[in-house]
Amino acid sequence: MAEKERILVVDDEPSIRKYLGTLLEVDGYQVDSVTSGAEAIKKIEDGERPDFIILDVLMPELNGIETLKQLMQIDRSLNVVMLSCSNEVGTVVEAIRLGALDYLTKPFEKAELDVAMLKCRQKQQLRTENKALREYCDKITEDLCFLAASPQMVRIRQQILQIAPVDVPVFIYGESGVGKEVVARLIHMRSTRRNQAFIKVNCAALPGELLESELFGYEQGAFTGAVRSKPGKFELATKGTIFLDEIAEMSPHLQAKLLHVLQDHQFSRLGGRQLIDVDVRVLAATNVEIQEAMKSGRLREDLYYRLNVLSINVPPLRERATEIPLLFRHFLQKYSEKFNKEPMVPSQHLMEAAVRYPWPGNLRELENFVKRYVILEDDEGSFRELLEMSATRQRISPREEPAPVREQGLKALVRSLKDEAEMEAIGDALEKTHWCRKDAAKMLGISYKALLYKIRQFGLDTGRPARASNKKVAPGGGTPSTGSAPSDLAPAGRHG
Repeated sequence: MAEKERILVVDDEPSIRKYLGTLLEVDGYQVDSVTSGAEAIKKIEDGERPDFIILDVLMPELNGIETLKQLMQIDRSLNVVMLSCSNEVGTVVEAIRLGALDYLTKPFEKAELDVAMLKCRQKQQLRTENKALREYCDKITEDLCFLAASPQMVRIRQQILQIAPVDVPVFIYGESGVGKEVVARLIHMRSTRRNQAFIKVNCAALPGELLESELFGYEQGAFTGAVRSKPGKFELATKGTIFLDEIAEMSPHLQAKLLHVLQDHQFSRLGGRQLIDVDVRVLAATNVEIQEAMKSGRLREDLYYRLNVLSINVPPLRERATEIPLLFRHFLQKYSEKFNKEPMVPSQHLMEAAVRYPWPGNLRELENFVKRYVILEDDEGSFRELLEMSATRQRISPREEPAPVREQGLKALVRSLKDEAEMEAIGDALEKTHWCRKDAAKMLGISYKALLYKIRQFGLDTGRPARASNKKVAPGGGTPSTGSAPSDLAPAGRHG
């Protein structure tokens, strides 16, 4: 059963309070009344949020205009209708300027009150749609990433365009930071619910008891501290979409309750007896391995199969490295505008290093890196940071070094040939410039520091390379070994 809309009547005249209470309760509203502006302000400060407030202008001590001003300072989204015995233009204009949605002159007919309430609903709906539109505009640049991304993400975007209009649950999985929320928002934007709310809940951010009240709300007195009723995220997402991120972190008890909500489309608040109908599209995501999570009991199988009507697997950034330059420039533009800075042009060796780095934190790590790059405006410093990050990663996770050529096949062969070609080009440039490194860097079209790094990487700083020899030198110096090749980004002296 849907909850009644709540109206707060603020008027010092008992007859007006009684009259309005009778009219509104007959129409199915839940009516509360107070005798002064100070009482109304106290209720709002204590956290009460009625659906509508009917506020008298002429009251002793604190008049309606001053009360309205203070109410708007607390919450600009309050829906206030003013009442007055006078229809002075100046008062009406001031009330509307402060944020009142309508103005009625006493005495008034019930039809006038009905029209005022209808206007409030229409303006509230307009606010909701404008908010959704702003959120859409804020996120539209994320949609562009799909338009100009790797083949994997192009396929995912095609999946989204097929999935979005079909009003069924979707399960999104992938490593932390790969962009699962971006996928969820794009599904919502392309769905029939696009003009309604998109509510995100991080299931890992709250313990079980708090998460339950966050999702389903609670009634006054349901637990210590519940001084008033509060709607949950499912109610706030009515007609829209709810995104349950890291759903495997939800407690088994709460997973069971969620399963019933998905099956019956009904739930009750904590401490409540009334069932509330729910019309919400559910999108869920996790970064854990699904089969292991179900085997260990961390994720209920029946819940997973209920949510997994359609699924999308978002690959990690290291598997779609062709996206990195596009994403780098996207974040560069975004944060240059945000911090009022002139967009820098990243150097070629910085961009090459960014493409080679595996980005274990995926999009989130790349975005934070670019943010630092914009703030510090230090291309060479950012390049050195990438080298240090790579070296640290090699020390901490040596098992993640590239596999030998016999396991990597064609990719390893291409990398080896590329390194040989680079080494030979650098050697030729150094010989032609009689080992003047600045002139060699200019000839090669790279920075002086990048050339120094390459000389150390290929072991050319021990002396002039033997140009007559056909012996192949492994990247990093020395002859090829049968072990794993060192990372391209590791600084000299850190190779094994």
